[in-house]
Amino acid sequence: MNSRREVLALGAVACFGQTNDTPKWKSKVIDIHLHWRQDLRLEKDANLVHMDGCGVGKAVLLTRAQAGDAAAAVMAKFPEKFIWSVSADITKPDAEQVLTEAVKKGAKAFGELKFHVAADGPELRRAYALAAELDVPILIHFQEVDHFEGEGKWSTGFKNFATMLKAYPKTKFIGHADAFWANISADYREETAYPSGPVKPGGVTDKLLSDFGNLYGDLSANSRNNAMSRDPEFSAGFLKRHQNKLMFGSDCACSDGRGSGVSQQKNPAAKRLAGKCVARETGVVPKSETRD
Repeated sequence: MNSRREVLALGAVACFGQTNDTPKWKSKVIDIHLHWRQDLRLEKDANLVHMDGCGVGKAVLLTRAQAGDAAAAVMAKFPEKFIWSVSADITKPDAEQVLTEAVKKGAKAFGELKFHVAADGPELRRAYALAAELDVPILIHFQEVDHFEGEGKWSTGFKNFATMLKAYPKTKFIGHADAFWANISADYREETAYPSGPVKPGGVTDKLLSDFGNLYGDLSANSRNNAMSRDPEFSAGFLKRHQNKLMFGSDCACSDGRGSGVSQQKNPAAKRLAGKCVARETGVVPKSETRD
């Protein structure tokens, strides 16, 4: 991805009218957060099954570098359907080499990077610098609260992320997950993964999106769906303020784009989306909702 225009192109956020079958989006939808899936039992590519089921026209496939060859074969077969984003274990000494080789083979982004390290630690700093050098965006999973006992935290310290945005001005960051979205509210204190109730204006995420041109937002997963449905009045303003920096994504585990095969056993706090397709639910955020 070689320009700001291309980054924003990934983020065409559209609303659709829900039907009993495939949603009818008002414009072409690109899902920037589709984890690589392979099901040899299916006659049709498993990634396309999900996309077709929820009405997505194109997707960024998130893979580990080890799956690169398999993902490349799918993308070669369906060149109009996929873009490749790659992840590697950034705690390993060869991470930069692995990521660089993936970009040479066609990867257009880094991510999702989800590791038990600090957001300003040396592991991610190397990735930030490399992303700038190779001119690719980097998708980071920020999480400060465990979903289940022993899970651990991921890319910790989001409240201080302004220091990284300043230190790496040429790096295009894409924020994702619990801490990124919970911090739309100024009163978030890492007490829960998915806070509810009215949003207190002045949250870190809102400020960073306003103040830094190199930060974008990934509208995927329960974290975003929860954040944007908790306070409709705030959400309307937030989406309007940052409409050119927010990119649609699903981060959905359902098998068919209709909610089949979804399990929230390891994330009970996200049970509100159990049995649902996250792409469909994210496209139509309810005006009001009662929390469990």
